[in-house]
Amino acid sequence: MSLDVVDLRRFYASPLGRVAQRFVGRIVRERWDNCAGLSVLGIGYAPPYLGVFREEALRVIAFMPAEQGVVNWPEDGPSASALVDVTMLPLPDSCMDRVLVVHALEVSPQPRELLSEVWRILTPGGRAMIVAPNRTGVWARFESTPFGEGQPFSRGQLRTLMRETLFTPIHETEALYVPPFARPFLLRGAAAFERLGGRLALPGAGVHIIEATKQLYRPVGLRKSMRRVLPQLAPVWPAAGFSQDRRDMDSTDQSST
Repeated sequence: MSLDVVDLRRFYASPLGRVAQRFVGRIVRERWDNCAGLSVLGIGYAPPYLGVFREEALRVIAFMPAEQGVVNWPEDGPSASALVDVTMLPLPDSCMDRVLVVHALEVSPQPRELLSEVWRILTPGGRAMIVAPNRTGVWARFESTPFGEGQPFSRGQLRTLMRETLFTPIHETEALYVPPFARPFLLRGAAAFERLGGRLALPGAGVHIIEATKQLYRPVGLRKSMRRVLPQLAPVWPAAGFSQDRRDMDSTDQSST
């Protein structure tokens, strides 16, 4: 299952989409409050959250999956968006300082390969932030928003997935406590919903947001498992048989002399 870039752009142009952009974008900005001199990459459909970094970051790029389609971004100035295979990013190793993944992991048929590519292109000390639908949240139950598409995750599933791809989570939070309905009275009270839900850590938030750093070492458990799969080596001939053959050869040599 994949998202369509036209539907994504239409959603973020709607009142409900602007609410989602405001609440998720606020958390992204709080965590990455200063990206001066850094390289920032968005994977999936990240333009609604990347604009705040354009004035300070060294470079800001938006990669969109081939299955989704691509739009020109930003609308003013040279394009910084590209259509890519998210499991084979056209970037060298260790070249990006910040990577934001949104509207990508839940619809990817190969989420581990996607995160492995994020790990590869991150610099040592770089950070990745994953925004993914909450499987117990209301937003994941309605396909009228992009957060209702694909495979939603629990927080534990996201932690496991990131550790399997050699990331260390350093910050976890949730957003979008407001119900995903474009009712005027709900949208007017969206800020109150968000403050109350965040303060009380209420269940049912729309998205998980996890920030992580890349591990620069190989886990001990992985080395042990690799050693176990190596076959045990054994001599080609049994030792006793080899000794008997050697005695027969020696006796033949003595008789010939």
